[in-house]
Amino acid sequence: MPWKGEKDPYKIWLSEIILQQTRVEQGWAYYERFLIEYPTIQKLAAAKDNQVFKLWEGLGYYNRCRNLLFTARHIVNNLKGVFPSSYEDLLSLKGVGPYTAAAIASFAYNLPHAVVDGNVFRVFARYYGIHTPTDTKEGIQIFNKIASENLANKKAGIYNQALMDFGATVCKPLSPLCSECIMQKTCVAFNQNKVGQLPIKLKVIQKKKRYFDYFCFTVNNKWFIQKREQGDIWAELFQFYLVENEKLVTQDDIYFNEVLSNQLLIEPKLVLSKSSTKIYQQQLTHQLLTVRFVLVELKSIPAVFAKGDWVSKRALKKYTFPKTINSFLEEQGHLG
Repeated sequence: MPWKGEKDPYKIWLSEIILQQTRVEQGWAYYERFLIEYPTIQKLAAAKDNQVFKLWEGLGYYNRCRNLLFTARHIVNNLKGVFPSSYEDLLSLKGVGPYTAAAIASFAYNLPHAVVDGNVFRVFARYYGIHTPTDTKEGIQIFNKIASENLANKKAGIYNQALMDFGATVCKPLSPLCSECIMQKTCVAFNQNKVGQLPIKLKVIQKKKRYFDYFCFTVNNKWFIQKREQGDIWAELFQFYLVENEKLVTQDDIYFNEVLSNQLLIEPKLVLSKSSTKIYQQQLTHQLLTVRFVLVELKSIPAVFAKGDWVSKRALKKYTFPKTINSFLEEQGHLG
């Protein structure tokens, strides 16, 4: 990405404003077109409104464009064309919030301010095993505190970029590369088999449609189960290993193998058989759950599940499961 490693505060600011509420793939082209047309903040400030809005066309959220023009003119007319160099002054600019101010401060001036984006939320939630929703006031305070405590003050820009890149390329939302992760041994989510359940977002919990893939691991007729956390549906009830996705992912070997090998370090030679069942749906008061079960028979208990709860088929009926899991178990003949 062209803004990576950039030190010019104008270019960093421009990229951050464009990428607000915009996918990187889409924003990239707009960023490059803006720099060709307006290579300096002076050029942008002198541009006519309709020309800038025309260049912005298709990005949506046009208030960002209005703030872009207002701030550019403010810096040129009132600050002699010099971008503010302190976090507080950056934060006072129109359209610049804590995240953008921290990004400019650390990337352009190497100031000790932590940049906390979705990638950073995900890395910290998994590494520290944090179940507080990232999009709540309490969650934001917790994650900002952790980010500040971990910040490499003398190399803030490099640290922030490295952490964001780590979340984007290794600790990914879907099929994270736990098998290659250097933080694997000390990652709480990995060691507690909850990578696929973190981070937690309140908006996700409250939204109408959710997609659960349960991986049912068995070894010699013993099943791996785990208890659900507080703060979500089915708290304290038991379940199988869960991967929650934002949509119904195609059931293919690539997806299954990514979960098994990348996320759980389960080698193909350990798998005796693998099969998926029909799709189940459960309507809750405010949510429609689409649930799938993948039966995975293993030769032996893999290291990642060594400390987990393995129960016999006969003992399954002693545990309290959600309705959908009970329906699945009954149809499979495991609760008889």
